[in-house]
Amino acid sequence: MGTITVLFLCTGNSCRSQMAEGFAKSLKAGVIDAYSAGVERHGLDPDAVTVMAEAGMDISGQHSKTVDELPPVRFDYVITLCGHAAENCPFFPGPVKRLHVGFDDPPSLAKDVVDVKARLAPYRRVRDEIRRFAEGMPGNLPGETHP
Repeated sequence: MGTITVLFLCTGNSCRSQMAEGFAKSLKAGVIDAYSAGVERHGLDPDAVTVMAEAGMDISGQHSKTVDELPPVRFDYVITLCGHAAENCPFFPGPVKRLHVGFDDPPSLAKDVVDVKARLAPYRRVRDEIRRFAEGMPGNLPGETHP
């Protein structure tokens, strides 16, 4: 069986989808061909870069993009990571499986927190939740049974 092509989609492609792409590319190389995009483009969140670096993942070279900016790829799965993306997910041609796996939005949880350590706490929690999801791929995807 070949690689499974996955698009992680969230609102601004700044945090959650970037983390998911980073983990999937690193932890599931050769199994998952991972991409990320947003319904909008908000720019790569520097706090997401920081907490991913703490986990040994360098996403600093990734950039925020919309679905329209993706290369012409036929996705096996489009995984929405927030309600807004699920509600506004664009049409993808072909037999694409859509899956919603919601994660809290770290920037929203940290927006009024001044202390750096406290501000990064929701980023770390969501990072770890996304890592667990990525580690379970592809077995946690509908219709996929291999590790």
